[in-house]
Amino acid sequence: MNVDVGTVARLIREAAEAEILPRFKKLSRDQIREKKPNQLVTDADVMAERLLTRMLTGLIPGAVVGEEAVDANPALLDALHQPGVVWVIDPVDGTGNFANNNPRFAVIVALVVDGQTVAGWIHDPIPNRTVIAEIGQGAWRDGNRLSVAAEVPLDQLTGSIKKRGRVADQVLHVARRGSAAHDYLDLVTGRMHFAHFRRLMPWDHAAGVLIHAEAGGRGAMLDGSAYTPVLHADGQLLLTPGQTSWNQLAPLVD
Repeated sequence: MNVDVGTVARLIREAAEAEILPRFKKLSRDQIREKKPNQLVTDADVMAERLLTRMLTGLIPGAVVGEEAVDANPALLDALHQPGVVWVIDPVDGTGNFANNNPRFAVIVALVVDGQTVAGWIHDPIPNRTVIAEIGQGAWRDGNRLSVAAEVPLDQLTGSIKKRGRVADQVLHVARRGSAAHDYLDLVTGRMHFAHFRRLMPWDHAAGVLIHAEAGGRGAMLDGSAYTPVLHADGQLLLTPGQTSWNQLAPLVD
């Protein structure tokens, strides 16, 4: 499928400028809600997803799997198991950060065709930077090709993991800062080496896994199988600079 990745990036930026940035640090209490325990949603999430849905399906018609739409109708996830075009949208990744005036949030969009992610975008609205990847074409930002960090010894690795466990004892530094999108941005710009995720929602990871792979990284489910853009309710995903570090870290993950 031919997709103008620059046009999609422009639409994402326009949606962020229209529905997200004007609400940053300006949300009233009634514009922030808890949709599930410890899961926030804001007016920015809802309105940005609606606008992106109209924009993206206007560009390339297809199904939409958006975080907020799926919250209202979980059956929408079935589209990822069917042939055809699916837009996967996380309108505000890092909603907790956004609601607490922390700029570590982003917009994530993936284009899935016949069950395979063919393009992905992560837009960081505050500095207005967008990372883009097409399958087989590399990962890019502002015309510059991106690459993951070089492989280093285990005790020099830095990364993101929620349950620290044995990993924290063996590597240089671990942290988790509330945005999968920013973890992926840090991975593909060489700012950290690895990331580990559980309960894999497609809007959090479909784009990022592709972008990471196109930047030269190694990403796989903890059992060694390939990631696919569906809901992995019980799966674990590990992303590293290469096979050596993946093999070192995988046995340490609890």
